[in-house]
Amino acid sequence: MTADEDIKHLILSLLQGFYWFDEGLQNYLRSKGWPAVTRPQSMVMANVVLGFRRPSDIARNMDVSRQAIHATINQMVKLGMLALVDDPTNRRVKLLTLTPLGEQMRADAQQAMVVISDELGRRVGRAQLLKTAHMLDGDWGPPLTFSKPTGKAPSDA
Repeated sequence: MTADEDIKHLILSLLQGFYWFDEGLQNYLRSKGWPAVTRPQSMVMANVVLGFRRPSDIARNMDVSRQAIHATINQMVKLGMLALVDDPTNRRVKLLTLTPLGEQMRADAQQAMVVISDELGRRVGRAQLLKTAHMLDGDWGPPLTFSKPTGKAPSDA
């Protein structure tokens, strides 16, 4: 595969890498006795850990409906991982917080990421892993925007 072909497949490689990490995380958590967590639940937990506490913000980050996010959150509340609490600045808004059980799960998930990252570094080389991590951590700027379509198919132009 040429460098240009590698770039064309970048989004697929990023997605495959995400799935690899998420599956490893799920396997690690199950090995510690945690129940299976769905990918949407895992993504909600990641958003909460990153500091997003409003369900509407998490829905926007995940590009899903508020109804879908509330269904996932309600599952997580029933499992005891999250709690909904009143926003002290706006009583009409609920905020997400980790429960003590959720905090324990987060700690195990953080340990899982250390184990998984160490193994990836062993497989691809620590220097390559660090280089990739720094690149992905960089400020990519806002998403690209493009002009509106003309209403004509590209072959009609």
